Amino acid sequence: MSPHPLCEILWRAAAGDVPAPDGAVEILPAPPGPVDAVVGFTAHLVVSAGVDPAEVTAHLDVGDFSAWMAPGFLLWLGERLGSRPASHDLVLAALGASDAADLELVERSATLEHPRVHRAARHRTDLRVYSDEDEQGVLVLGRGLAGRWEFAFEVDQSARRKGLGRRLALAARSLVGDAEPLFAQVAPGNAASVRAVLAAGFRPIGSEVLFPRA
Repeated sequence: MSPHPLCEILWRAAAGDVPAPDGAVEILPAPPGPVDAVVGFTAHLVVSAGVDPAEVTAHLDVGDFSAWMAPGFLLWLGERLGSRPASHDLVLAALGASDAADLELVERSATLEHPRVHRAARHRTDLRVYSDEDEQGVLVLGRGLAGRWEFAFEVDQSARRKGLGRRLALAARSLVGDAEPLFAQVAPGNAASVRAVLAAGFRPIGSEVLFPRA
């Protein structure tokens, strides 16, 4: 079975081949999994959702890049999908590297009682949960948008500002195959997490808003 076209776009972007800044709006079928998505690259937008392309273009000024992620369009799309737009996140990507980790991980139960795990379970499958040996941080890996590998992490308040976030992000790269694309979604205002993921070798490729399905 061929990958969903959104997955192909994301894989290429993770390898450095981002869509051309051509002002285009691509409208793709809904991706597999529990969410639809709007993914913004530099002057290039991808809408992957179960909607009529003509309806999307009728509600979107194709030439106004600043309006692509504006609340008006996102709220309309959410209503059309019977959903609500989730947060507007920065998307970063890196390739897997088996020798990237400098932290010993301990695998935990995928049903671990932790808010980060609960959030991941709503939008991801094939969850794998890890912590450091001292259980000061948690790392969650799973299949997310269009089947891509995604990770998230959280560090206990008492262990912050010591580099553990960066080490967890590095360790995540060792958990997927070499050269396998791995993605992180981070709220732009979460500067500490953005810095940690950048320091682990991830590069910003764009931004996205997800629309959870009922």
